[in-house]
Amino acid sequence: DVVPNKGQQDRTSARLKPSAAETAAVFGSMALFVITFPISVFFVFRKVTEYERAVIFRLGRLRSGGARGPGLFFVLPCTDDYFLVDLRTVTFDVPCQEVLTKDCVTVAVDAVVFYSVANPLSAILNIVSYSYSTRTLAATTLRNVMGTCNLAEILTQREALAGIMQGTLDEATERWGIKVERVEIKDVRLPAQLQRAMAAEAEAAREARAKVIAAEGELKASNALKDAATVMSSNPITLQLRYLQTLG
Repeated sequence: DVVPNKGQQDRTSARLKPSAAETAAVFGSMALFVITFPISVFFVFRKVTEYERAVIFRLGRLRSGGARGPGLFFVLPCTDDYFLVDLRTVTFDVPCQEVLTKDCVTVAVDAVVFYSVANPLSAILNIVSYSYSTRTLAATTLRNVMGTCNLAEILTQREALAGIMQGTLDEATERWGIKVERVEIKDVRLPAQLQRAMAAEAEAAREARAKVIAAEGELKASNALKDAATVMSSNPITLQLRYLQTLG
């Protein structure tokens, strides 16, 4: 089970002294449970699965003992409320973000984030909606990280940039009880004009390499002919044999 952190323990110590009205409400709820027994038994036990934890509040105060689960837990009618927190890994797509790179090129980048709840108490007490906040922060973090790089770095160092984004997100969401497990940069889309320019540059580079290869081939062929001519000129018999071979 999850152990409360120091801030949660401070809040726990501050709520250990319920008021007289709260005490009366709890006793009234217990009396209602006893009066309606055994029918009330079907309404006071809740089940928590292996991948869930329950955070229980009694009259608005967090109950001691941390998050409950897995298994059954007891709630008093009328006074207790509980929230279930799913601990399984959640995957979401970061919407495509328009980013101005360090070398003033506008690109569209999207990513995938994997996260899970590591501390259910923090996920309930410290943030209104940890899911929405994590998604929003992921979008802004993606823009901030990509904005510090030039186009070449974005195209060639995706894994490194994803690692930087994961570390930044994980640090920012730690107080919400969130663990960012992995970040993947899915796609980097360039403006159409820039794509055409890069395609033309690549085509020119391919043509230049083809010309260099052809020139090197011609040079090797001319050197071979030169060597053959030298051998034939120094040996008349070889020249006659070559002549007869040509006639044949």
